[in-house]
Parts: sequence; C-alpha cells; structure tokens
Amino acid sequence: MRSFSNLWFWIALAVVWSSAAHWVLGVPYDMVTRARKHGGQAEQDLHDMVRINVARLLYIGRVSGLWLLAFLAFLLTSLGILAFLYDIEFAQAVFLIAFPMTIVGVLSLDTASKIEARDPRGDDLHRVLHRHRVKVQFIGMISIFATAMWGMYQNLAVGPGF
Repeated sequence: MRSFSNLWFWIALAVVWSSAAHWVLGVPYDMVTRARKHGGQAEQDLHDMVRINVARLLYIGRVSGLWLLAFLAFLLTSLGILAFLYDIEFAQAVFLIAFPMTIVGVLSLDTASKIEARDPRGDDLHRVLHRHRVKVQFIGMISIFATAMWGMYQNLAVGPGF
C-alpha cells in the first residue's frame, strides 16, 4: 500500500482540491463569475442556489452536527494514530487529505452562517463567495505542499524495492 509513490493518489489529491475550490458552498464558481458579468437572471439563479445550499448545510449542522463532530473526531483520531503512531502509509495519505478537508468543512459552515445572518446580495454575495474560495485555495495550497513534502520524505526513507 505505497500511497505516496502511486500516481493515482496524486491524481486523487488534485481532483479533491480542484473540486473543493470550484464548488463554493455547493455552488459552482463559474456561476458566480457569470452572475458578476451578466447580472439579471444569472444573479437570481446564483442567489437561489446559495440560499438553498446554505439552508441545507446549516440544517445538517444543526440537526446532526454533534453526531457528525463525534464521528469525525473518532475517524480523524483513528487515522492519525494509524498513520503516525503505527506508521501506515495508506492511513497517512488518507489523513493528509481528510484533515484539511475537515477544515474546509468548518470554514464552509462558518461562511454559511455568515450568509444566513447577513443575507448579502449582488456584489456583497460575490465578495463573500470569493473570499471563501480564496481561503479554500490557500488551505489547499498548504495541504498539497505539506503532502508533497511528507510524500517525498516517505519515498526517500523507504527506498525502492520495499
């Protein structure tokens, strides 16, 4: 289970982070740029999509948030122990994807609650979604860098043939 020397892991990592940066709170970012350029019906569609996805995220957080938090804490702790205490490379690879995505999930809930509280429209909504996307891209950049460094270390430490 050599994850860091496997091309499919790196493809999966790229797909995860490009998808996370493209889908801002469940809304494709090209919809934001189209609404900014054209306005009108595109703007109304964007506002409706954001309203629906914000309500969905917050509903899930309010109804089952405590259970999800407990399960996620258990899962990440188990992965972390398997990865770094027992030195299982597959668990390290999964942890290095799952942990930063958890941070993105918390950021998404925070942004959704801000949108619900302020109900921004037009340029204000574009600004909130753009800031969220930039934060996700920054987390992704740090995550990919850390994963690449750890992966190179693992590949050099283990060596070929093992």
